[in-house]
Amino acid sequence: MEAEARYTYVGAGVIVLIAALIGAVVWLKRVGSEQDLQRYTIYFERQRLDGLQVGGDVNMRGIKVGRVDRYALAGDRDAGDQVNRVRVTIRVDRHAPVRTNTVAVVTRNFVTGIAQITLVTPEPPGPPLESAPPGEPYPVIAEGRSDLDEIAGRVGQLGDMAAEVMVNLNRVMAPENREALAQTLKNLRDLTAGLNRRLDRFDRTLESVGRAASEVGRSGDRIAGAAEDAGRRVDALIADAQRSLARIDAAAAAIGAAAESLQLQSQAVAQRVDRSAVAVEDQLAASLAELRASVDSASRALDRLQDPRRALLGPDAATLGPGESLR
Repeated sequence: MEAEARYTYVGAGVIVLIAALIGAVVWLKRVGSEQDLQRYTIYFERQRLDGLQVGGDVNMRGIKVGRVDRYALAGDRDAGDQVNRVRVTIRVDRHAPVRTNTVAVVTRNFVTGIAQITLVTPEPPGPPLESAPPGEPYPVIAEGRSDLDEIAGRVGQLGDMAAEVMVNLNRVMAPENREALAQTLKNLRDLTAGLNRRLDRFDRTLESVGRAASEVGRSGDRIAGAAEDAGRRVDALIADAQRSLARIDAAAAAIGAAAESLQLQSQAVAQRVDRSAVAVEDQLAASLAELRASVDSASRALDRLQDPRRALLGPDAATLGPGESLR
């Protein structure tokens, strides 16, 4: 009996140790996992949470980054306008890029009906969401709008627009407007008939223009032929003019050479004329000197002829001879 009692105690001790070991492992695992997770709070007011369960997935761009921790109604019966708010707490990987402009959207699998939360961060991303607002235990992620909400909103807008169009259509289709519309349609028919007649005349005008264009084309061909002939004649005239210009250039060169030769000859003649003029001037000076001497001699001879006595007997004693002077 004592041996069996000891075995019982040993077995109980082993079981207790195994249970303690398992509890320690579970506790350590939970503590380690809690250190790698960050909790956030989301308040949903516009989106339905059908199919959302505790432990449901939290995704970001199709990748699972966390789970739903718990959810409950945020207000009570005395909360006033907050009776439709649902507080959802999620656990997200601490390394997930949750930003201040990140929003939460509820998406569903249309086959199974299971809902999940998708975190969407628009561009440009804001700073990391780390601090909790006053009165909240965790940072708060804003509620976004799902694709279904967008579609429903646009459908509602389309419905409002359709209703407004119908109201305007009813106003347009009032009796006085119907009469005006009928008159407008009649005027349009008259205008269409007149336009058809004008189009017929316009077609005939286009045909006339086409024929005139054909005539112009043929005239253009004739003008092109005449222009080609004129071009050939102009080319011949240009060739003749070029030859004439060449002759004129040669004649101008000959005239230039003759002018240069004439200038040289003129310079030589001028030099000879200058030398001849100098010689003639010298000869004239000598001739004038001789003529002056002859005139003096003739004057003295005339003086002697005027006094015959002096001419026969010679000058008296009082008359001075050449080179004499009174003393």
